[in-house]
Formats: sequence, C-alpha cells, structure tokens
Amino acid sequence: MRKFSLVLTLIALLVFAGSAAAAESILVGTTTSTADTGLLDYLAPKILKDTGLEMRWIAVGTGQALEHGKNCDVDILMVHAPAAEKKFIAEGHGLNRTEFMFNDFVLVGPAKDPANIKGKSAAEALKAVEAKQAFFASRGDDSGTDKREKSLWKNAGLVVPDKAPWYIQVGQGMMMTLRISAERGAYTLTDRGTWIAYEAKEQGKSGLVILSEGDQALRNQYSIILLPPTCSKIKHEAARKLQAWFLSPVGQKAIADFKLQGKQLFTPNAAK
Repeated sequence: MRKFSLVLTLIALLVFAGSAAAAESILVGTTTSTADTGLLDYLAPKILKDTGLEMRWIAVGTGQALEHGKNCDVDILMVHAPAAEKKFIAEGHGLNRTEFMFNDFVLVGPAKDPANIKGKSAAEALKAVEAKQAFFASRGDDSGTDKREKSLWKNAGLVVPDKAPWYIQVGQGMMMTLRISAERGAYTLTDRGTWIAYEAKEQGKSGLVILSEGDQALRNQYSIILLPPTCSKIKHEAARKLQAWFLSPVGQKAIADFKLQGKQLFTPNAAK
C-alpha cells in the first residue's frame, strides 16, 4: 500500500512539473496600484489556467514603467496615465493602447480636516489646502498618480507647490505615501483601490478619511500597451495573448469580481 501511495505521489509530482514547464512566463511592466491592491496576485492563477501564461510583473510608477517599455525590458505594459501613454505611442515606443478598466482617485486627509476640504471639488480642495498651507504628501515619483496630482494643481489655476515647506515629496509608492500622510496629518491623492487595501491593513485606524471624491477629474483609467516589433527580444505573441485575456468576457468578469472587504476595486470597461 505504501508503495502504491509513493507511485501516486511521484505521478502527481511529474504532472505538476510538466505543467509548470509548459507554462510560458510573461513580464508585465505595471504600476504599484495593481500590485498593492492584490489584483495581480488574484488574477495570475486564473491567467495561468486559461492561457498557460505565468504572469510576472515589475510594479513601479507609470513613468518608470513606460521607461521599461522604451528600453524593451518588459513584454507588455499595464499603466494609468493617459496623456503620457498617448505621447509614448506617438513617439513610436508602443502600439495598440487599449483601455480595459478604471477606478477613481480620492483626496484623503486627517479626519479633523484642518483645510476644510470635505465635499469640495478637487480644484476647490487644493485651493483650500494651499490657502491653509496644510501638509500635503505627494508621491513625487512620476507615477500615474503623481502625474494626475500635478495636473490637478494646474487645473485649479495653481502652481505645483514643490518648494513649499508644507508640501512633502515622498518619492515612493502609494502605500508609503499614505503611511507618511497618516504620520504627518497630511492630505494626499490616492487611487481608490490602494486606499481600500490600505484601510483594510490599518483596520480603519489610520486617522485618514476620504474628504473629496466623485469629481470627473478624478477618474483613473488603466490601459494595456503592446510594444513594437523593434523590441525584438520580447514575447510579442504571449503579450497579445495576455491582452486578449484582459479584454475577453472572462478577463473582464475576473476584474469585476475582485473585491476587498466586499468593495469592488476596479471596474472593467473594455470596448466601451
């Protein structure tokens, strides 16, 4: 009986090894929000099962992710800074940019709300922060979130206050920026998905709350970008297969089904 069990174990190991060997890895250049929220960890086994692709990723700010694309260091891009993406395409560094999901940005800050921004539009909220010279934590890392924050200051008719003593440039990802905001009692801009993940980890005890949301200027669109044939060493066929999965009904449903504490973090919008 022991011998029979050993044989079954060996067969199972061989089958597992064979399936692992059959999987083709693909490297995605993406943003911290897709990783920090747990979305990629959630989707990876589904992608492996449906496509045979073992998805791996480098999660950085969108600016750095686009640089990885320029340098052909990744097989495909998954980013969220539309203006920078369109410039990237126009310069010939990428092709076939496809929108596939979105969430939104929110302005969070201390519950006491010293600048009194609660319920204000993004532009009015930033004007109030500047007038009060309240602490504001910026990612300062050329990420999609950082690019949006800078554009919000400009859209409000303000100069980005990068020299002001109350403006904290963190130079790191969203989770660290939120932690520093909590420590310093600062306002910050965050994507809602990362905010939900952060709140879950902090169990609502961070001292930060959402104060401004729902503004159309805060929509956060994500896109997939394929890289051109000039990136000769990357896996173009695998990249197209991965893109097709994200745009398919199966992939779109998987994105919609991803929740944390019962809250949906991303909304699929392929071909919309």
